[in-house]
Amino acid sequence: MEDQKPPFTATIVADPAEAVAPAGPLSLPYEEGCKKIRELALRQLNRFMSYEAKVLKGDDADAIHDMRVASRRLQQVLDLLYPKPRHPELRRLRRQIRRCRQALGEVRNCDVLLEHVELALGRKRSARREAWTAVQHFLRVSRSECFLRALRKLGKINLAVFYVNLKDFFHHDKVLDHAHGQSPATFAQDLNKALEAAWSGFEHHIADSHRDSRPEVIHGARIATKRLRYLLEVFHELGVEGSAEALGWLRQLQNQLGDWHDLEVLEQKMVEMVARPEYLRDHLPMAMEVEKLILRNRKSKGTLEDQYRQMSRESGDLRKLKEWVSYLLASPSAPLARA
Repeated sequence: MEDQKPPFTATIVADPAEAVAPAGPLSLPYEEGCKKIRELALRQLNRFMSYEAKVLKGDDADAIHDMRVASRRLQQVLDLLYPKPRHPELRRLRRQIRRCRQALGEVRNCDVLLEHVELALGRKRSARREAWTAVQHFLRVSRSECFLRALRKLGKINLAVFYVNLKDFFHHDKVLDHAHGQSPATFAQDLNKALEAAWSGFEHHIADSHRDSRPEVIHGARIATKRLRYLLEVFHELGVEGSAEALGWLRQLQNQLGDWHDLEVLEQKMVEMVARPEYLRDHLPMAMEVEKLILRNRKSKGTLEDQYRQMSRESGDLRKLKEWVSYLLASPSAPLARA
């Protein structure tokens, strides 16, 4: 409707260079801006570590999901605070964050798929109930094996030592070795560079996924959407006008791609299940029933792909997001300082 509030509310000016910004969070001097981001990084670090005990128990699917999300947010803030080239110690700590997330990835996949299968079995007239039950059993066994592997990997990381080292890195202000010898930069310029890189990657991967429907290409668009979203979450923390609306649309896109990803991983697991020679030999009729589930799954996945492409083409919301990002890139401090 014409009287609705537009999704992105940042004011667009004819010439961004003419905009005059009052003092605000993103027009801070470099050191002050980094201090704000460092405080956010400490909060994200504490949140990340708060899930450790629940994750190690093994039966809390939400905690595993939340820890993986927290790891992405922590990594995003670190990348903003310490752009390349990074301190060697920080590179090591950053790798540990990523390894923790990767260690829990397969466990998280199994949790999501088990939820999907339980919904299918919960329907009163669930077709192919025996096939779904067989898939459920396979996923439970797979989840148990994945969790044991994840525990071994997490044990090698030693999260307690990681926490102490990263917190020490923050508290001793081991900051900006990369900036040695460079001319002073403003905080807004640093954020501008990060946004430019994230937006460029987003546009590139979205365009690729429209030309190429291979799963790995669509997955690349999903990862690029996550990176842009987590960067804009930092903008939102700093009170940047329009960021909440931008995040709302990106969450919708990420959810659409997430639903597609769930069906893609479900297909991979079911193919893995029936491809075992001993299973085909001993359970051929059941394998044929599972193959029928795979074919039905592919139809559902195709529908989600069509919906994603429709959403990610030149829709009104995407066009407004592009205008908003273009404005920020053209004049980083002007529209950002009004928060």
